[in-house]
Amino acid sequence: MKFQKLKEKYSLEKISSQKQKLEQEVTKNISQDVSDIVAKLNQQTELYNLVSKLHNKIDRYEQTEEIIKTEENEELSNMAKQEKEVLNKEIKKLESEIKNKRFEQKLEDPDDNKSIILEIRAGAGGQESSIFAGDLFRMYSQYANSKNWEINIVESSTSDAGGYKEIIAQISGKNVYKKMKYESGVHRVQRIPKTESSGRIHTSTASVAVLPEAKEIDIKINPEDLRVDVMRSSGAGGQSVNKTDSAIRITHLPTGIVVSCQETKYQQQNKDKAMAILRSRLYEKKKEEEHQKRDSLRLSQIGSAMRAEKIRTYNYPQNRITDHRIKKSWYNLEEVLNGSLEDMLNEISRDIMNLQIQELEKADE
Repeated sequence: MKFQKLKEKYSLEKISSQKQKLEQEVTKNISQDVSDIVAKLNQQTELYNLVSKLHNKIDRYEQTEEIIKTEENEELSNMAKQEKEVLNKEIKKLESEIKNKRFEQKLEDPDDNKSIILEIRAGAGGQESSIFAGDLFRMYSQYANSKNWEINIVESSTSDAGGYKEIIAQISGKNVYKKMKYESGVHRVQRIPKTESSGRIHTSTASVAVLPEAKEIDIKINPEDLRVDVMRSSGAGGQSVNKTDSAIRITHLPTGIVVSCQETKYQQQNKDKAMAILRSRLYEKKKEEEHQKRDSLRLSQIGSAMRAEKIRTYNYPQNRITDHRIKKSWYNLEEVLNGSLEDMLNEISRDIMNLQIQELEKADE
């Protein structure tokens, strides 16, 4: 039979079994937040409905083939041939829809609904890079405000010329990581600095890291693996901060990761914030190690390339923003730097997903 292998490839029984397991999980955890499981169940239900339609169409196709072989009435035979052509097109369309639905499931990131730790650091370009780092933080802050997300600065180091040498912040809200995850990488600015008397265009950079905020359930940290140092706060914390030993520095001994916080005058609050950063960095490290072990090596390489060096250029003289990963430009630089990121982020996310789907289609062939 022409489509028998297709029925075997998309087994209704297997998909139904997966759907039932998710339904049982929802029932079992009814007293908890099951929004993630419900979202997966909805996807699996959509897939089940599509595969069920596919099986029905294939059954009908096989029936029409039988009619064409055995029917002596010419009119009925011709009707069956017409129906066979229609069913053939419908089956191919359903196969394509099912493929895309499966690819979407494979590409779905379990961290999409999480809040984030945003880290911005000045790069090449001296003080101008610190000013640019400040511009980027302002851009993301205004975008976060437009989405009603909550922003809390965890650690910051200001520059004499303005802006930041480094700033780390928590951004909390719904689907923050989903919207922001492709912002990780090196951002480059081309403009005439305020300090430049000759009017020459300078190129400066700042790096952005977007980490999904990890909870204790996501990553277990052995207290014995930590060295916690308490210090007197300094810098922009204010006089009330400087009078107390409230700054915290935590070293994770197995990995050598060091985080610090002095943003509040309360030692415990600073420790909690520092631990949040540490969990997120360890979680990101764990994710990277898992990606490297995956069978879909090419797909993981694409994911890494999306966070590669120089992901975007902000060109002031041309009022242009260019994303180098998807090779696309926008000519509303001022609007974007004032927080109007939604359209650009949506396009980047869509195009990157399309690249990943293309790789999955090659692997599926």
